[in-house]
Amino acid sequence: MVRSKWLKLPLSFDTDKLQHELHKLAPHEWINHMNTQAYDKRWCCVPLYAVNGDPLSIYAFDDDAHYLPTPILARCNYFQEVIDTFKCDKAGVRLMSLAAGDHILPHSDGYSDYQSGLVRLHIPIQTDPRVIFTVDGETIHFSIGNVWYLNAVCTHGVENHSAQDRIHLLIDCRRNDWIDALFLQAGYQADTPPIYGDPTINDENVLAIIGALKHQGANAVAAQLQQIYRARQR
Repeated sequence: MVRSKWLKLPLSFDTDKLQHELHKLAPHEWINHMNTQAYDKRWCCVPLYAVNGDPLSIYAFDDDAHYLPTPILARCNYFQEVIDTFKCDKAGVRLMSLAAGDHILPHSDGYSDYQSGLVRLHIPIQTDPRVIFTVDGETIHFSIGNVWYLNAVCTHGVENHSAQDRIHLLIDCRRNDWIDALFLQAGYQADTPPIYGDPTINDENVLAIIGALKHQGANAVAAQLQQIYRARQR
């Protein structure tokens, strides 16, 4: 079963071209991440799509804001080509660098998952097998040049045990039909809540449970289950 914590999507990009674009960036354009409690050495980013196109704005998501290309993107043609591949609105696009030997402590971004409609995609540009994500206690390496979905609502952290900085292109996509088709092609299966609110209740035993609940006087719960059951029979 495909896990909804992460997913490798059926897209990949030219790593030589991606890495060439990095040489177009000036050192001062890398902005330290504001969550200084989460790392020791350096975790920084370069905004490519930002609020009102501001190259100093590193906020990942603001539902009321307008995200526009920054002046930095204007000189990075291949980054623009990659971003344009995703036929959806973007709520922020950033390059994210984690220093060699550094880590990002486990945390959760409570707004970034497929079900909520904001899909966070990682494209590793500079990485190493010793760069490891931990997502809800499970480990994964995001391979270079490929496109990876990360359910950022899950508790996740990163360990860079390599001798080079890890650099990813992060694209926050607003979910639409194009995104849905891409995820379907990749075999995505969402984690869905139990139909009846309890994984032990199903269509085969729900009527018996409803009867038992009524016998016990739990009429309100029985009515809720019966309403769900009837809706499923229509």
